[in-house]
Amino acid sequence: MPRVRVGSARKKRHKRLLERAKGFVGGRSKLYKTAHETLLRAGNHRFNDRKLKKREYRALWITRLSAAAQTRGLRYSQLINGLLKANITLNRKALSEIAIADPAAFDQIVAQAKTALDIK
Repeated sequence: MPRVRVGSARKKRHKRLLERAKGFVGGRSKLYKTAHETLLRAGNHRFNDRKLKKREYRALWITRLSAAAQTRGLRYSQLINGLLKANITLNRKALSEIAIADPAAFDQIVAQAKTALDIK
């Protein structure tokens, strides 16, 4: 029985991979093996950076809240503690958006947090 060769299937697979590697520099977009290795590494970075993105946004929201709280005479930790005691269940993203878009509403939220902590 004759040996079966992978010709067209291999060509299709290689072409599909090299299509994904378009835009890479030098052999990374032209050579199958190099492109394959680069795409594996790129996939790992994609996976990790999706997790990092969430961390970075949370850090940004906390920084914004800290700045907004300090202008109103509170530290960030006091603000969060006061919100917990006042049973205000807004997440950090929503709070930072309120602090930017509607300072008057944020002032009321901070006032409730202060009364829960007994700070004047």
